[in-house]
Amino acid sequence: MDFGLSERAQEYLGRLQDFMDSHVYPAEPVYAAQRAELRAAGQEHTVPPVVEDLKVEARERGLWNLFLPGSEDPAHGLSVTDYASLAEVTGRSPSLAPEATNCAAPDTGNMEVLHLFGTPEQKRTWLRPLLDGEIRSAFAMTEPDVASSDATNISTRIERDGDHYVINGRKWWISGSADPRCKIMIVMGKTDPDGHPYRQQSMVLVPLDTPGVEVVRPLPVFGYSDQHGHCEITFTDVRVPVENLVGEEGGGFAIAQARLGPGRIHHCMRAIGMAERALELMCERAVSRVAFGGPLAKQGVVRQQIAESRMAIEQARLLTLKTAWLIDKHGVQAARSEVAAIKVIAPRVALDVVDKAIQVHGGAGVSDDTPLAAMWAGLRTLRLADGPDEVHVRSVARAELGRYLAK
Repeated sequence: MDFGLSERAQEYLGRLQDFMDSHVYPAEPVYAAQRAELRAAGQEHTVPPVVEDLKVEARERGLWNLFLPGSEDPAHGLSVTDYASLAEVTGRSPSLAPEATNCAAPDTGNMEVLHLFGTPEQKRTWLRPLLDGEIRSAFAMTEPDVASSDATNISTRIERDGDHYVINGRKWWISGSADPRCKIMIVMGKTDPDGHPYRQQSMVLVPLDTPGVEVVRPLPVFGYSDQHGHCEITFTDVRVPVENLVGEEGGGFAIAQARLGPGRIHHCMRAIGMAERALELMCERAVSRVAFGGPLAKQGVVRQQIAESRMAIEQARLLTLKTAWLIDKHGVQAARSEVAAIKVIAPRVALDVVDKAIQVHGGAGVSDDTPLAAMWAGLRTLRLADGPDEVHVRSVARAELGRYLAK
C-alpha cells in the first residue's frame, strides 16, 4: 500500500495550507463576531459575509470541489487517498474551511448522488448551482418515530399519483435545512412498503419551497446552534413531479450506501484534523501554563495524555488512509468493513483527544475562548450521524465472522 500523495495533490496541499494560514484561521474570530451580530438581529441561520469572501478567495486559488474523484472531475484528478489529506486540513477549521472550498456536507454527498444518478435535467437544475456554490442542499433520511439506524425502518411514504409523487412523513436532524440558501432536499421514503426490505425505499428531489413542506424547528446540538441548522421537517401531501425521482423506484437504499462510502472518508479525515488541532492546543497550553512550580508539560500525567493522543491519531489516520486506498484500488464494496471501522475509530479517537485537551485547559476548555468545546459537541454527534457506532461495529463483526460461518 502506498499512501504517498501524488505530485498534483502535494501542490494542492501546499496551496490549501497557505490558504488556511493566510485567510481561514484569521477569519475565525470574524466569523464568530458576525454570527453574534446576525443572531442579535434575529438572523441566526444567515451566512456571515466572511464565508462568501472566503469562497471567492478559495475559488481564485483553484481550491474548489476537490472532493470529486478525478474520474468525475478531471480538472484536478485527485484520488480518494489524495483528497483525504486535504480533508484533514479543512477539518482543522470545521465551520469555515469545508464550505469555503465547496467541500462541505451534506452538499458533497448530494452532489455525488446527482452526478452518479441524476438525469440531465436534474443536473442542470440542481447539480450545477451546487457545484458553483450558489445554493446549498439537505439530505432527509433520519426520522424521529423510528430507529433510523436501520434504514429499512424509514416510514415516510412516497406514493405515485399520476404524474406526481405525494410525500407524507416527518424527518429530523436534517442538516443545512435552516440556511436560507438551502433550496433542495433529497428525501428518502417508501414507495413500496410490501417489497423486499432493501427495495422498498426511493429518493426524490423536493425543493424547500414546495407546498406542504414545513421546517418545524432547528435542533441545537449540546446547546450549540449550527449556522446551517439541523431541522425537524414535516411533509404533508407534498407533491413533486415524477421527474424528481433520483435513479429508479426501489433504488433508494442502494443510492444511500453509494453516497456514504467516500463521504465517510471525508468525515473521518476532518475529525482527525480536529484532533490534530486539539493536540496542538494541548501542547501549547502545557508548555505555557504554570502550576505547582513549573509548566504543566513537566507533569507526568500531562505528558501521558499528549503521548497517548499522538499515538491514537497516527493509528486512526493510517486506518482511514488504508480505507481510502482500498476504495481507489478496488471500489467501495471491497472496503465496506474498513469504511465501517473508520466511522467508529476516527470520531472516537478525535473525541478522546479533544477531551484530553479540554482537561489540560481547565475551565478555558469548556468555554468559547477556545474551539475545543464546540469540537467536542460536533465529534460526539458524529458518533451518531451516518449511523451510530453500534451499527458499524455490527457490520465489522458480521464481516469478520462471515468467514467462519461460511465453513
